[in-house]
Amino acid sequence: MEFAYSLVQLANGTTSIRSLAEGETFHPVIGPVAEAEALYVRQLRLAERLAASTDAEWVLWDVGLGSAANVTTALRHLADIPKVLRIVSFDHTLEPLRFARDHAQELGYPVGFEEAFGALLERQHCEFTHGRLSVTWQAEVSDFPARLESTAPLPAPHALFYDAYSPARNPSMWTLPLFRRLFGRLDPERPCALATYSRATLLRTTLLRAGFVVGAGEATGEKEETTLASNTPSLIPRPLGPDWLGRALRSTSAEPLESAVYRQAPLSEATRAALVDHPQFRPV
Repeated sequence: MEFAYSLVQLANGTTSIRSLAEGETFHPVIGPVAEAEALYVRQLRLAERLAASTDAEWVLWDVGLGSAANVTTALRHLADIPKVLRIVSFDHTLEPLRFARDHAQELGYPVGFEEAFGALLERQHCEFTHGRLSVTWQAEVSDFPARLESTAPLPAPHALFYDAYSPARNPSMWTLPLFRRLFGRLDPERPCALATYSRATLLRTTLLRAGFVVGAGEATGEKEETTLASNTPSLIPRPLGPDWLGRALRSTSAEPLESAVYRQAPLSEATRAALVDHPQFRPV
């Protein structure tokens, strides 16, 4: 509901949204569009990879739809590419999307997508053309961990935005079982890259244990690094190496979460052995 959100002006003058219930501001440092460009559009090389694809459709998973700043920013950067893009957005509520649609002029990024927002709000699905790009956009309104556990089909992604609240605030979205199920949803014949804002050792250890190749991502806002993960090394320009592994082995907050209870712990013996034996760290 609208009273659960408010507009806020960031230090750089950009307008964003604050969740009053969660006490969290969306994209709080450099703003929604600049963060989406740095974290997702450029890091995942969306335009380059979409343009080069020969698949009938290119699939983007948007985990943490929120107010759709990430998706709308991506669409603006992909508008000149004559391809078919299928977006699957996941969130437990569409209320931030409704708030953004109702405050499109103040926020800026929803402008031009109000009709698509309305369709998602009404029936969780829309199809439209944006420039030369053909778009199918569906919203999965559910608990994401439970959705991954279900047997209902989902198209395997080529790229994945991961924009959930932090592990301390939302531990169920950062567990090892969840990322193992997520990795299991990928098509091994379809290269896929995931980007997320966190650089936490706990997160990176979790991704490695789940089967991903993991690398350091570019800085964005106050983050000196972000994180990239993939099912293929070719999509990771700066893979984590021995220096990172050494720090992880000494860290007091590196053991993956096995359940939706946040805690900090050093690596268990099993995780230490698994990391040391991970293909990413084996000598060439």
